[in-house]
Amino acid sequence: MLKPQGRRGEVAAELHTDFPERFAERKRLYALAPDGSRREVELESHWRHKGGVILKFRGVESISAAEELAGCEIQIPGEQRAQLEAGAEYVSDLVGCAVFEVSRQPRELGTITNVFFGAGEAPLLEVRGNGAELLIPFAQEYVKQLDRGGKRLEVVLPEGMLELGSGSEQKASRQGKVAERPDQPKRR
Repeated sequence: MLKPQGRRGEVAAELHTDFPERFAERKRLYALAPDGSRREVELESHWRHKGGVILKFRGVESISAAEELAGCEIQIPGEQRAQLEAGAEYVSDLVGCAVFEVSRQPRELGTITNVFFGAGEAPLLEVRGNGAELLIPFAQEYVKQLDRGGKRLEVVLPEGMLELGSGSEQKASRQGKVAERPDQPKRR
């Protein structure tokens, strides 16, 4: 996601947020490396560039220092997340939730492993469990209850939907609103 840009330690990044204007008020960020390690970074400046953003971090003054951030995902502390409108959820709140179908005899379908966008009005939840992969629209008409703290999502699915199994890779959201990346909101 990040790659060196320029000669003074700037890095280019893709935007995965509905709130890019909030870079102006956020200085304390975290760089999550592909190996799972995380380090705190301080944002010195930023500017939009070719649909993305250029970030300049304090203490990163050279191309080689910027290369150390290559492949990192920039995250914000949870307490700094933007307040979402009613019905919107963060991907980080959904991934890892156990999904239960509760319209008939309640049963666990699996765990949300990913959220896909762009397949329609609602993102699709990738649910894996019992040796199967399901794609379930995160749409208001299917979602009965979400317990963020308990990491549990209850859904009511139409007759026959589970028998369809998974199709192509796509994504979902209740009313079409979900954050694309952990700690980054996406409107439904």
